[in-house]
Amino acid sequence: MIRIYAIFLRQVLLIRRSIHRLLGIFYWALLDLLLWGFLTVYLHKVGQDRLSGITVLIGTVVLWNFLMRVQQGVGVSFLEDVWARNLMSLLASPLSIREYMSGLVVVGTTSAFFSLAIMTAVAWLLFSYNIFQFGFLMIPFVAILFLFGLGLGIFTTAMILRFGPSSEILAWSIPALIPPFSGVFYPVATLPKALQYIAFILPSSHVFEGMRAAVFTSRVDWQNLILGFLLAFLFVIASFFFLHRSYRYVLRNGLLTRFSTE
Repeated sequence: MIRIYAIFLRQVLLIRRSIHRLLGIFYWALLDLLLWGFLTVYLHKVGQDRLSGITVLIGTVVLWNFLMRVQQGVGVSFLEDVWARNLMSLLASPLSIREYMSGLVVVGTTSAFFSLAIMTAVAWLLFSYNIFQFGFLMIPFVAILFLFGLGLGIFTTAMILRFGPSSEILAWSIPALIPPFSGVFYPVATLPKALQYIAFILPSSHVFEGMRAAVFTSRVDWQNLILGFLLAFLFVIASFFFLHRSYRYVLRNGLLTRFSTE
């Protein structure tokens, strides 16, 4: 636990001493919220009663950025050690890969909930949008997205570890593939039939479909949410397994040194 806390404390101290790291926690999230928030206000005025449920977009933007913050809290924190050429020193110490990743998970969790609190407050102050209108449904919504974001962060970290620092773009490009199939801004039914099968296996799509169902029909398919939770949980387990395999591959083939030379 002390080693995990040390990794967490190190990241906290880096954030405290660097304003751009602190801004990075919520800058892009707030930018997305302002963009989609004002678009929602405009569409609501133009459509009047016909688009009365359009404000659900604000909620989906808030929760999507929460997922991204979890993922980047893990993936980008890992990349900072790569950029500082500090990764090899950390992994050559008594610190295990499990302890190291657990520390990054705590960092991602803390920054994600901090960002969620700020976005929730801004959504209320600027757009009078109360994300807690979903009541107890917020618990499964946040839990599923948290697990999925965690899995994405671990998966992208494993990919970079396996293929080297030159593949760092994966930390942003892999998560960027998710929104078109998750129904963040439109129902999954909008997608072609073949792509709907992809959406079905993404935990995030079950959350955003559940949000729309709660707003438009006042009903929620609990089976879908349970399925989303199981998919997210399995993805986290699979990502940890892939990370462990990638780490063993790197050690076995002496590839860890490239994180100090490339």
